[in-house]
Amino acid sequence: MNLREHIAEAKRKKIAIGHFNVSTVDGIWAVADAALELKVPVIIGVSEGERDYIGVRQAVAIVRSIREERGQEIFLNADHTYSLARVEEAIDAGFDSVIFDGAQLSLEENIEMTKKCVEYAKNHSAADNRDILVEGELGFIGKSSKVMDSIPVGAVVGDDQMTKPDDAARFVCETKVDLLAPAVGNIHGMIRGGDPALNTALVGKISQSTGIPVVLHGASGNSSEDIQKAIKAGIAIVHINTELRVAYRAALVKSLSEDPEEVSPYKYLKPAKIAMQKVVMDKLRLFNGLL
Repeated sequence: MNLREHIAEAKRKKIAIGHFNVSTVDGIWAVADAALELKVPVIIGVSEGERDYIGVRQAVAIVRSIREERGQEIFLNADHTYSLARVEEAIDAGFDSVIFDGAQLSLEENIEMTKKCVEYAKNHSAADNRDILVEGELGFIGKSSKVMDSIPVGAVVGDDQMTKPDDAARFVCETKVDLLAPAVGNIHGMIRGGDPALNTALVGKISQSTGIPVVLHGASGNSSEDIQKAIKAGIAIVHINTELRVAYRAALVKSLSEDPEEVSPYKYLKPAKIAMQKVVMDKLRLFNGLL
């Protein structure tokens, strides 16, 4: 099954595919190993900054090698891409999917730019015999992946500011995107003490109005109950990043402090990789109804 088919199956079953952002090869293996153990499909995401660090073509090569060696259903997404040039770069490199993030643009500008990205992807899908998915984003939810004391400035979390079903339907109709990431009370990063509640009723309305799979960004910090409700309402992919970064950093600090004389990276980095893997395992169980 390709990624499109896995997403369709997840939507039918009212479960969700886990999407986990990584910045290092440790992260790639943490996600891959967790998904392999649970025997579920998974998406690795790399934002512009993350793929610049790993390498655009290198990320593709690593994920492809894992897929081929293990026969594992693991896919690669170019997360939060802000220009057509960088969308083209990811598609040319061999990514399975790409997100054009025009959330801070006007609706008209977002539609215009997203449409160009979709056209480029469709042309390459036909020419290369690939099925490249394009995701659009509607509603700004911040850019941070930090643990914060308050909601990021400009993030739309009030009910009257969130993505409107009519706007979502227009956006999908005019751009022909395959997936849509709306603002439904979710934010990037995590709020100390817990993130705001998700508007799961709005998720259902957007799912109905667009007729395509809906993606939940910024799910780090949201309660398990909220995420489960959102999945039942129509979420087919759930993004996690900050919780992985927090787990990695905490385990790395602990590892270095417990043995300050150790200089072998594979030894002091391993606990950090395992800490990320545990987070991924817990989230995949939640998203796939395996609790």
